[in-house]
Amino acid sequence: MSEQLRRRSVTIAGHRTSVSLEDPFWDQLKGIAAERNLSIANIVAEVDKGRQSNLSSALRVFVLKEVLKRQAAVPLDS
Repeated sequence: MSEQLRRRSVTIAGHRTSVSLEDPFWDQLKGIAAERNLSIANIVAEVDKGRQSNLSSALRVFVLKEVLKRQAAVPLDS
């Protein structure tokens, strides 16, 4: 997987915007959208509504929180 930033365009609230994310974050974002049966644009719009920082940073924090929630939900082997 590339750790290089890639600029991607998405449409939210009727306008095009771009975000710069590394492939691992983008892949996780796609997985979260698929699990929720939503488009990536819907997930990005959800994050955009509540963000306090730039959109790319807010998406990284969102992905990190989702991954941590999943890890916490997985029981450890005895």
